[in-house]
Amino acid sequence: LVGEFFGAWRAWDGIRALDYLLSREEVDPKHVGITGNSGGGTMTTWLCGLERRWTMGAPGCFVTTFRRNLENELPADTEQCPPRVLVEGLDHSDFLAAMAPKPVIILAKERDYFDVRGATEAYLRLKRIYSLLGAPDNVQLQVGPTEHGYSVENREAMYRFFNRAVGLPAIESEPEPVVEKDETLRCTPNGQVAELKSRTVFSFTSEKSRELSAKRKPLASDELKTALRETLKLSNTDTPPEYRILRAIKRNYPKPHATHYAIETEPNMQAIVTMLSDKPHYSRPPQNVGRAVLYVAHHSADAELTDEPLIRELLAAEPGAAFYALDVRGIGESRPDTCGADQFARPYGSDFFYSAHSIMLDRPYVGQKTFDVLRVLDWLSSFGQREVHLAAKGWGTLPALFAAVLAKTVTQVTLKESLDSYAAIAEDEDYKWPLSSFVPGVLSRFDLPDCYRELSNAKRLRRQ
Repeated sequence: LVGEFFGAWRAWDGIRALDYLLSREEVDPKHVGITGNSGGGTMTTWLCGLERRWTMGAPGCFVTTFRRNLENELPADTEQCPPRVLVEGLDHSDFLAAMAPKPVIILAKERDYFDVRGATEAYLRLKRIYSLLGAPDNVQLQVGPTEHGYSVENREAMYRFFNRAVGLPAIESEPEPVVEKDETLRCTPNGQVAELKSRTVFSFTSEKSRELSAKRKPLASDELKTALRETLKLSNTDTPPEYRILRAIKRNYPKPHATHYAIETEPNMQAIVTMLSDKPHYSRPPQNVGRAVLYVAHHSADAELTDEPLIRELLAAEPGAAFYALDVRGIGESRPDTCGADQFARPYGSDFFYSAHSIMLDRPYVGQKTFDVLRVLDWLSSFGQREVHLAAKGWGTLPALFAAVLAKTVTQVTLKESLDSYAAIAEDEDYKWPLSSFVPGVLSRFDLPDCYRELSNAKRLRRQ
């Protein structure tokens, strides 16, 4: 929201730690290695690409390829998903390639969820680069036999590799470790940096949000629409979308009949629309009925058509209007079982998975959902339904809000349980809105109250 990346903050911590180490007399700046496992392997990888002063690196249980993570439906941590990294054409190996020809060993595991095939692919790519630079032996791959973890096999491989790099004798096996007491290892009195009154991550986001709010100027209507299109990465369209008519499924909906449509909002992407009617309807939507109500679902149009009071309220208020309910991508009928069955809203479920990849692709997930709403509005307009009451609940309110600002055919808006502002999230440690609702860097351009004001001025807006 404030244009910062958690992984960059952690990398900066690593750079500052190196600054401190190099200030000590016993540290030889010609022999400074970096290693870590899992999250530490992540930081090792990023820091190899960001900091020139490392002389050798050994990332463990992280290096693979973004493609393998995607195809294997592996939802990585947010700091493992740099914004725009896929748009820039970068992969894990590129960060390590920045070290070439300095010594680098990739530490992988045979039974790890970070796919060893990707680790091998990264190694082979680096091998070609190092060979071109005349140092083919300065890059190696170690694959330990067990699962995720910095096991003794990988630690010993790291010792041998680093010792060779600095000209020390090889170590064949790790000495018996001495487990130190917690008190001995602590850098603070009780092992908590927070006790030193240091700043928290939240304090940085909160401060940055307030700074951006103070700098933002009020936007005119056209300026807001431009900012929306640019931050949401929305493309222009000039033709109605293609669609399929699906087989009817009997449900306990507020009207006796329902027709289901799959709208191809972009190639190979479908939004599911359900039209309610009093009579059987098996074909295209009715022509030139004038006014329509389009409801954007929170989690499932099917479930909400059955039990959401707002829908019954909308039907009662406008009995003569055509009524549609929409599942945008990743919601309801279009919701995949990526990352496992019933994982949709879990911390590492499908909603997070697609949100993280959308950020790496520089196409915010909520922007893609907004595009779905806009394309469905185009679809309705092609049948002469050019006066639309756009309604939504919960997660559906954000794509509905953005689409309402942009679409000329929307004349009335009803939002239930909508978010007050993005600043409220950036400035609060406890919030419940998902990553899929966020727009990177949005607070440098606008906030949700700007959109609410626009609708209040130009269209009938009601928030519940």
